[in-house]
Amino acid sequence: MKIKKIHLLLIASIVWLTAGINIFKIGIVSYYKYFTITNALISLIVFVVFQKGIFEKLVKKHTKRILEYEEDMQFFLKFFDKKGFAIMAFMISFGLGIRILHLVPEVFIAVFYSGLGFSLILAGLLFAINYLKALKKVSN
Repeated sequence: MKIKKIHLLLIASIVWLTAGINIFKIGIVSYYKYFTITNALISLIVFVVFQKGIFEKLVKKHTKRILEYEEDMQFFLKFFDKKGFAIMAFMISFGLGIRILHLVPEVFIAVFYSGLGFSLILAGLLFAINYLKALKKVSN
């Protein structure tokens, strides 16, 4: 199914927001037992590292790639490239694995997942902002 390329940004936003909300929820559900100022600061550091080190750049890269497609109509899964899908599959598999196999303590899940989830939520919001900007350009 093909859609207008700018709508790929909306799909990316929904995917990232969904992942972020789910991961953030997993972290927050565990957090009540482990909340300390130190753990909150570590979650904040995790958020900043992922946001500045990975997701901010990823949003810019994929937004640029999407908007530079020559054809206006694109396959709806092209909101990611092959590498992006591979990274997402690895992250999901690794995340499920460490929780199912109890490879890390619950405090790690609480602190790390909260920071990571919030960073993913912000990435989803940035895709949404880029989508709205692209829509505005098209309508002008």
